Amino acid sequence: MYRIILLSAWLMFLFVLASTLFWYNDWVYRMPTPVPAYYKSVSTGTKIDLSTQVNAPKGKPLFIHFYNPACPCSRFNKNHFQSLVHTYGKSIHFVVVVLSDEQYTRQYIQEKIGLNIPVLFDRSIAARCGVYSTPQAALIDTNQQLYYRGNYNASGYCSDKKTAYAKMAIDSLMQSRAILKWDQLALKAYGCTIPVCYK
Repeated sequence: MYRIILLSAWLMFLFVLASTLFWYNDWVYRMPTPVPAYYKSVSTGTKIDLSTQVNAPKGKPLFIHFYNPACPCSRFNKNHFQSLVHTYGKSIHFVVVVLSDEQYTRQYIQEKIGLNIPVLFDRSIAARCGVYSTPQAALIDTNQQLYYRGNYNASGYCSDKKTAYAKMAIDSLMQSRAILKWDQLALKAYGCTIPVCYK
């Protein structure tokens, strides 16, 4: 009887510990990412010529997925990003920019995200697009203007269809609309600080 009580108490402790860690991580990643002291904002409409860094076909908008394999938010975003590539891959050129101090191979990143798309390790692209956390999206139109830079979704699990900001930006661009006005949930970075995920 004593062993059963002890085992039950131990299992209850483990359950409470796991629940507390899950709640804490969920709370931490719902907080905005601290803006680095060196950060320079890049507004939508800014011309960003990445032709020397990204081998993109002419006449296609460019979608950049800023990613860090160590970032839990990047992992939560995987299925959502995959669905964007599968839905819009014929009309938009998708690339992944890895923002990490760890050394990864292109093949490793493609396996992690489950997609065979170009992978770049050039951190300067993030600075040029005004990105300082992962995951973030940047959409550049065919005139090399920044059409959207921000979050994929208001939900850390990318499950809120009403705030699927990256998808909304793509749809708007595909319908040749002017640059949209976004709320702070779209533009204020949430996720992991780059290059090291310590949030």
